[in-house]
Order: sequence, then C-alpha cells, then structure tokens
Amino acid sequence: MFGRLLILLLSVLPKHALSRGAGWLASCTVPVGWRGAVYRGYSRIFGARPDEAELPLEQYPTLNAFFTRALKPGLRPIAAHAIVSPVDAAVGAYGTVEAGTLVQAKGRTYALGALLGDPQLAAAFEGGTYTTLYLAPKDYHRIHVPMSGTVSSATYVPGELWPVNVAAVTHVADLFAVNERIVVLLDAEQGGRMAIVPVGATMVGMTRLVFDDLHTNARRREVHRRHYDPAIALRAGDQLGHFEFGSTVVLVCTPDAGVIEPLTLGATVRMGQRIGALAGGAATLRT
Repeated sequence: MFGRLLILLLSVLPKHALSRGAGWLASCTVPVGWRGAVYRGYSRIFGARPDEAELPLEQYPTLNAFFTRALKPGLRPIAAHAIVSPVDAAVGAYGTVEAGTLVQAKGRTYALGALLGDPQLAAAFEGGTYTTLYLAPKDYHRIHVPMSGTVSSATYVPGELWPVNVAAVTHVADLFAVNERIVVLLDAEQGGRMAIVPVGATMVGMTRLVFDDLHTNARRREVHRRHYDPAIALRAGDQLGHFEFGSTVVLVCTPDAGVIEPLTLGATVRMGQRIGALAGGAATLRT
C-alpha cells in the first residue's frame, strides 16, 4: 500500500525539478570543519563505507564529490577473461531476452527495443542474457566497463524520473524504458556487443559519462546521439561514468559476446566481480 501511495504522490510532483534541486544541493561546498561529521553521518544513515574512500574525508569539498568518490587502490580486483559487474549493487533481475522482452519484476515485463530506443537494434540481442543492477545510496557510485572492447555510440534518451526502488519496479509499468537513460553500445573485443544502460531516477542529480558531456536530466529534453569514429577503446574495469546518487544499470549481452551467468535476485555484487563468461573465455583474477 505504501508503495502505491508513494508512486501516486510522485506522479503529481515535478520530479525533474526536484532532482536538479537535489543535484544543486549536493554540489554546495561543505565547510572543511564539517566535512568529516557530515560524511560520516551520511554513512551511518545509509550504510556507506567511508573507510574505502581514496582520500581523507576532509578533501571532498561537496556531498556530490563524496558520492562519486574513487576507492582506495586494490579494493575491487577485476576478474580477468570474464564479464564483470560494472558497479557495486544488488541484483534486481536476470534472464534471457525472449521475444524482445526483459523482466522488470514478477508479473511485469518491458520491451528491449523501448529501453534501447531502437527496435531494430534490439533484434541483435535476441537469445542473449541480461541483468538489472540496483545501486542504493550506500553504494560506490562509479560505473565501470564490464568487458574489454570499443564504445561505438552513446545515446541520451530523455524521459521520466521515477524512483527505481522495489515499490517503483513493482508498480510503474515499463519503468526502465520510460525513465531517463544513456544507452552505451560496447563492441566486445572477442566479438558481439553489449548494451550498458545507466538509468536515471528521482533525486539523481545527473548520470554522466567520462568520455562525453552527455548526461541525464538535461534541460533540453531531446534525444542526443553520439557516434564515435574512431571508437573509444576501453578495458574491463575502466571507468565509464558515474551516478550523482544511487540508481540502476541494465546490461544486455548478445549471444556471441558471452553469457551473463545466473544471478540470485537480491544478491549483492561488487564492481569487478565475475558475473558472466566471455565467448570462449575462462576466468582468472586480475589484481
């Protein structure tokens, strides 16, 4: 009941304005003397791990800088010769693309073509595997590359900014295909392709890429497509972008790129952890 009421309330609120306001507030400078207490307080409330931060807390000038902090070197080893998790997250969904459809939640599905903004592109992923990874406010907010390859394009798709928590996933139809998102296409080193789709949400100030100025919650809410020539070469574990608060990443893999292995719903994964097998690959651990 509470979930339905929350969605009903959000349906009449200006979600984009609220999210931009949250982004502005998170970008305000915190006085140096307050920073340790503010960030430790945030961490206690949400369960974050400030001890994993690369820098002393006093060196993060804003809450947003703390949200998007790098980790101490070596904390997230990258599994070699494998598809790896791009984020610290909880598994929200896992499955095989069947008839162009992905599962959102029990009893709810949505079209891959709608998620990608291109039904023709979606056809190449038929029979491939996918997973949905949900980042909570406690999580490390950077997004990394799940497999080595080249980024050929990225597309900003404007839309709604519903939350992506359990209540929204359960009650909002086609949630990931109607929310703002960036569709990144990675041509895998071993062949095949992966779609990496960071999805915006309520109170997420921005979702940004490291190699382009594309971002969600743009004031000009229109589709922006980027095609890269030459394509951008990236290795598994390289940074792809970040969320300015928690949100969701959807990964979809063509059958000839590899297989995302069965994942338990609700299970926690860490960035760099093996979550699948590359085409013809076996996993070892790279540190």
